[in-house]
This record gives sequence, structure tokens and C-alpha cells, in this order.
Amino acid sequence: MLVDDSAVVRQVLSAVLSKDPDIEVIASASDPIFAMDKMNQRWPDVVVLDVEMPRMDGITFLKKLMSVRPTPVIICSTLTEKGASTSMQAMAAGAVGIVTKPKAGLKGFLEQDAGEIIQAVKAAASADMRRVKALSMASLNPTAKLSVSEAIPALEARGTVAMSVTTDKLVAIGTSTGGTQALELVLSALNRTTPGMVIVQHMPEKFTAAFADRLNKICPIEVLEAKNGDRVINGRALIAPGGRHMLVKRSGAQYHVEIVDAPPVNRHRPSVDVLFRSVAKCAGANALGVMMTGMGDDGALGMKEMHDAGAETLAQDEKSCVVYGMPKEAVKLGAVDTILPLKDISGMIEAYGRKNT
Repeated sequence: MLVDDSAVVRQVLSAVLSKDPDIEVIASASDPIFAMDKMNQRWPDVVVLDVEMPRMDGITFLKKLMSVRPTPVIICSTLTEKGASTSMQAMAAGAVGIVTKPKAGLKGFLEQDAGEIIQAVKAAASADMRRVKALSMASLNPTAKLSVSEAIPALEARGTVAMSVTTDKLVAIGTSTGGTQALELVLSALNRTTPGMVIVQHMPEKFTAAFADRLNKICPIEVLEAKNGDRVINGRALIAPGGRHMLVKRSGAQYHVEIVDAPPVNRHRPSVDVLFRSVAKCAGANALGVMMTGMGDDGALGMKEMHDAGAETLAQDEKSCVVYGMPKEAVKLGAVDTILPLKDISGMIEAYGRKNT
């Protein structure tokens, strides 16, 4: 079901979704009041929801929906500064995904970005709503799937090879659908002695800054949207900015991040595979790789490289995942040493930090 006060947007989104034979638009509504009347007649598997609408705003409707009958909801909004903040509130209320609605150029959206909304709807449909409590977000890029080497051919030349032993450890985390809530639970349980962390959460451009700022306010550790050259240090988590890749490079025994513009990898930018592969090359056995909830296989190959380079690796278990996709693919490749429920991941990270090198 589509809920948006713009008739043009409803028409365009309906045409976008109709491109996929597995998706049926059963109804549309101009505001939440009309939407609830139609939903009582036939309940949808996924709702695509605007935020600012007459009679009832989208966030109020979302909260009402989650209390009555939890249903996967994708927020479709513009990327203004205010919109980013509003959409973060929607994630906290229980939305499982977000796609960018252009301020103009709906024809271009229909022709060029159909894959984004289609993949977001499919990801939402597979979400385990029992696990969706707050801050779930996914952003899938429809661009053709590329490997890390194709997207960033000079990766091998970045930084130097890993040191065999160093006291400077790091933790690399990859996640997608359901990951914002999962990251909040993990990061809020860590202390400032925790090894520095580098994180890829599939999220659109401009939203990662608001997400990092929110986490920084509620977590004991420092959480930042990564900037080129930021150092990976104890008690700090760097989140890859939406729309750009993040790599780790080494200078002496210290680690820094490099933010690069390059094509999407596995249809994602930032990509977990890009991050994990750089960690495998620059940190090797001095790193811990963590794969959490998410749709697809981004990061599986990179985690296998980390594993083969001597890094410790762990994955979130199926029962605690909103979508058991990315961890499952890593396990299938033999890239995972340990499988844990979400509640135990922070303890594992801290235990890793206490190990002697």
C-alpha cells in the first residue's frame, strides 16, 4: 500500500513497483485516515509511507500501526535537513527501510531508480517484525552489481600490508536491514576502552550523520560519521558516510580511514565488502569482523578474506536477526568463527579488546 498526499507521487511509485512481477500494489491513499480504512479491508505486506501529510502525520500513523498490527513500513521522503531528522524519528518508531523521494524529477526517478524502491520493498517484506523495535533502516542501490576490484581497482595499493602483531586492534562491523537498532544495542553497551570500530550500515547519503549523532548522544563511546583521515582509536566508532565507501589504511601501527568516491559494490555504497577487504589487507590478524542483520550478501566475501588473513570473525545468529541474509552468506562461505545472539555481541567485542597480543 502507498500512502502519500501527492497523487503524482502515488502514480509514479505505483508504476515503479509494477515493474516487478512479484510486487502488487493493492491500494493507495492520500492520508493515513483513508489508508486505515482500506487496510481494514485488505491488509498489505508492506506500506510505503510519506511523513508530512494532512489530518495525520506519517510518524503518528506509524506508531499507531506498530501498536495495532506491526507491519513493515518504508519511509519515502526527501533528503532535506529537516527530512533527515524526521525520518530518523520514523526509524525510531519502527520503520524498517527508507528510500529517497526526489524533490523534483519524478520521471527520472521512475526511469533510473526503480530498482531502489523495488529492492527496499522486498527487503521490508522479508523483515521479522518481532525483531523490529526501533531504528531499522536499509538502502539498496539499483546499480549493477560490481566486485570490489572492479569498483576500486587500486585497493591493493592503498596503505601497507598488515603487521603480524600490534597492540592497536580494531573492530569492523557490517550490517543492513535492522542494523540501526542492532547497532544501538551493541554500541550502547560498550565502554571507552573498547577497540576502535569501523562500521558500514547501509544507509542513504545525509542520513548517516544524523544516525551517528543520535548514537553519540546515547552511547558511552564516541560515535562519528567518518571523515577522510579520521583515526581509529579506542572508544571511538566511525560510521561510513552514506553514498561513499570507507576503507581502512595503516600508518605505522596506527589505523586511519579513507573515504572514497567509487561505484557501488554489491549494489551498495558504502559497501561492507569494501571495508572488510581493506581491513583484511591492512589489519589482518589484528582485527575482529562482525556481521549483523541484513538482506543480501554484501560483506560475505570480505569477511572470508578477513578470516583467511587471521582475523577473528563472528556473525549474529538467525533468531535475533531482522533479516538473516548477510550473516547467513558469510557462514555459508566458511568465513565465520563464532555465531552469537545480538545480546552477546557487545560482550564478545569487549572480550576481544582485553585479549593479549
